[in-house]
Amino acid sequence: MDSIVSYFSTIPSSHRSLLLAGGIALFWIWESAAPLVQSEYGKWRHALVNFFFTATTILVNFGLAVLLLRASDWAVAREVGVLSLVPGLPLLAQMIVGLLLLDLLGAWLPHWVQHKTPLLWRLHLIHHSDTQVDTTSANRHHPGESVLRFIFTLFAVIVTGAPMWLVFLYQALSVVLSQFNHANIALPKALDRALGWVIVSPDMHKVHHHFALPYTDSNYGNVFSVWDRLFGTWMDLDRAQLVYGIDTHLAAAEHETVGALLTMPWRRGVKPTTTR
Repeated sequence: MDSIVSYFSTIPSSHRSLLLAGGIALFWIWESAAPLVQSEYGKWRHALVNFFFTATTILVNFGLAVLLLRASDWAVAREVGVLSLVPGLPLLAQMIVGLLLLDLLGAWLPHWVQHKTPLLWRLHLIHHSDTQVDTTSANRHHPGESVLRFIFTLFAVIVTGAPMWLVFLYQALSVVLSQFNHANIALPKALDRALGWVIVSPDMHKVHHHFALPYTDSNYGNVFSVWDRLFGTWMDLDRAQLVYGIDTHLAAAEHETVGALLTMPWRRGVKPTTTR
């Protein structure tokens, strides 16, 4: 545990960048060799659009990172947050509780809020409009959504009282697992089901990317699957029945270019078959 704390307390930016790039490369190779969905879509063309939004996500988080550092240092120094309520909590327990809370407050909660708030949902549409979900889809977020997610992360750090090593550890897990559960891969169903009791597995998350309700409003989890099971938002759908995208913006012209995606929150799509 001490080595984990030491490493993530001072993790170099280059290592964090390598984690992002290495994860994409690994799952890109995997999904190219054994894809879940065989498709004729232009993989590189699709990826370049998603890489634009990956870049904006990085810029937002990098630009605001100093706020995260100060919030964590402030919470730890003043013993603010849930972790400070149990002094002397063993590092392993601190890690588990901290990771769970950061996942709930910094990822699951904002995701649920975006689906339930019309204005925020319009920003989140960019992520759901992807009709060819693969590992590059993980960071396909409108810059406005990236700012919103950062605000919730800031809130989660303060409420949790998480030291920066724990924040960096959670972010590392989030990056890799998001790439993993978006990847166009098919694990053996028994393995996927077993993983889904602990973490968000590929089959579990892809249900969330099904194009129509009620599946769109389910499986909000980012790292851990416990929150969807606890709050009754977990749903299952056989992978053979999956249709990606969102029913209000299925036309290719609406979701296949950077310009269309940046302006999507301010454009009306077609009338959905079910109401949100």
